[in-house]
Amino acid sequence: MDNGSGPLIAIPRWKAPTWERTGYYMDSVEAAAGRCRLIEGKKLPQDADGLLLMGGVDVNPKLYDEKRGEHTQSPQNDRDEHEAGLLEDALARDVPVLAICRGFQLLNVTMGGSLLQHIDDDSHRARKDVSAWHEVIVSDKASRLAGAYEGEDKIRVNSRHHQGVTEPLLAEGLRCVASSHDSYVEAVESAAHRWTVGVQWHPERPEMRSDAGALFRAFVAACAQ
Repeated sequence: MDNGSGPLIAIPRWKAPTWERTGYYMDSVEAAAGRCRLIEGKKLPQDADGLLLMGGVDVNPKLYDEKRGEHTQSPQNDRDEHEAGLLEDALARDVPVLAICRGFQLLNVTMGGSLLQHIDDDSHRARKDVSAWHEVIVSDKASRLAGAYEGEDKIRVNSRHHQGVTEPLLAEGLRCVASSHDSYVEAVESAAHRWTVGVQWHPERPEMRSDAGALFRAFVAACAQ
């Protein structure tokens, strides 16, 4: 938690759904020598060194000017406003951001992009809390992501989402640095910020942690600068 001497990572306080476990995110940050603090409100504390956005339920389509589709979950407007406010504050202050799954999608929406409300292909969705798995292709070898994974061309990742981002839906301020074989955007970065990375997969989960610790280490290292 919020003790010790490592960089302080702010995590929005929210009651996570059963398939999301806040502890996984906190454990991953602490394993990378960071500290965690659960945050309420829409402004980052002045002593926060980074912002971590977690996974969860679907972002309200109203935020990207669409009506709710039949497969889209009931929105949590308070959570959307809470996390979007923190994200906007972090971006304005150029505080490092790691955005995961829902957080990745909220990052895209907050910066002016949109979402595909439902992916028909089951290869991206968890079943009975068992993650799907697929490869992502790292397209930008100079990216923060490639640096964290030491230049790997392909990364095998877990997948637990039914919404997604394609290149035409990508916010103008973000660039795709990794994608799936079926052309969904799997990782993004902002060229205008010193360390803003979003990934569609779940590096915090135990089944990914041995391979994904490097991403958290890169994030925490950026927060320490």
